[in-house]
Amino acid sequence: MKISENWLRELANPDCDSATLMHRLTMAGLEVESVEPLGDGMERVFVAEIVSAIKHPNADKLQVCEVSLGATERYQIVCGAPNARVGIKVPLAMIGARLPNGTEIKKAKLRDVESFGMLCSARELALADSSTGLLELPTAAPLGQPLAAYLGLPDAAVEIKLTANRPDCLSIAGLAAEVRALFGLGGRPQPVSPVVETSSEARSVSLANPADCPRYLGRVIEGLDTTAETPLWMQERLRRSGLRPISVAVDCSNYVMLELGQPTHAFALDQLRGGIEVRRARAGEMLKLLDEREVALDEAFLVIADAAQVLAVAGVMGGFSARVTPSTAAIFLESAFFAPLAIQGRARKLGLHTDASHRFERGVDPELPRVALQRLSALIIDIAGGKAGPITEAVAPEHLPKRPPVRLRRARLARVLGMQIADAEVVRLL
Repeated sequence: MKISENWLRELANPDCDSATLMHRLTMAGLEVESVEPLGDGMERVFVAEIVSAIKHPNADKLQVCEVSLGATERYQIVCGAPNARVGIKVPLAMIGARLPNGTEIKKAKLRDVESFGMLCSARELALADSSTGLLELPTAAPLGQPLAAYLGLPDAAVEIKLTANRPDCLSIAGLAAEVRALFGLGGRPQPVSPVVETSSEARSVSLANPADCPRYLGRVIEGLDTTAETPLWMQERLRRSGLRPISVAVDCSNYVMLELGQPTHAFALDQLRGGIEVRRARAGEMLKLLDEREVALDEAFLVIADAAQVLAVAGVMGGFSARVTPSTAAIFLESAFFAPLAIQGRARKLGLHTDASHRFERGVDPELPRVALQRLSALIIDIAGGKAGPITEAVAPEHLPKRPPVRLRRARLARVLGMQIADAEVVRLL
């Protein structure tokens, strides 16, 4: 699992340096495999705007751009990025900058045209493992501001190896709870407030196999602004956690998974026919997945279906036909508890290992789906507007995991530890 240290410290911030925090996590059984500093090499990288872009006279794939750092500062930059265009704000590495990958920016001449710096992608700034063009910044980004300050850097991308019995730590909230316990910190995460329902639109949900899925919740959100973009702060948290920003609905879904540990999914509402049913696949059913592979299903797979088709392999991956696209203005959100035994091995059988299957195979808190759905709804509406319908829920309480009490004998505790611990301290630690 990959996380942003700054994000973790927003929820639990012990008075110690990064090295001490990582050591304590490792000694607690949450093995820190790597710590990648972010923000080094950005001392001469600033927020800039492309004010003109013309075709390079001697190269088909290059443009000669004029970029501005403010009222009077303008620089000529030769750029080959496919998304370079007038009006966007991007990172400008000035002459003398040394990027995180060691590249030193010098005055250059590309096909007989001088270039006085470099416009940068997220990969070139070590903010992402891959990128297809320049890192586009929000229109409100202040010209001339150091990029590191604007992005909330320095930070560190921390890779943590978790054992299969610690699914509770597959989220920022879970790790923060562990840090608070390790360092004796007070405080709890803020409760999630319900979203005000402003629409009556809903889809019925039903459980054909309640032992496999004892809780399923759904909600319709209509009237989304299809021009809305995921805010940079969320994009950066996703990137620093190893995920690529895609679209508002998908990004918010991934964000909630990282934040709370509950995978969710968004379907395009106009592609649904009737209500939603969680059932076993039928022999001969096929599904085109989001990665555009068509797979054959059988009774071993738990699926999400409507009246006409299979929509997703439950807990693994959604289908292509009901995917959310940039033009999707109405969505159906899913948040569910899938029994680990109903998910284990299914992703592997399809040649997959997804973030969702990784969590569901190990077990997700059965009380999280409603909290996560409210959080997801709030994020989407804050960013893209829209009207939320009521939450529809199907639940089979008899199939939900039981929560037996933890019984601890004082005598056994003292015998195992070789010391006496006060009852109040035991309760605090647990």
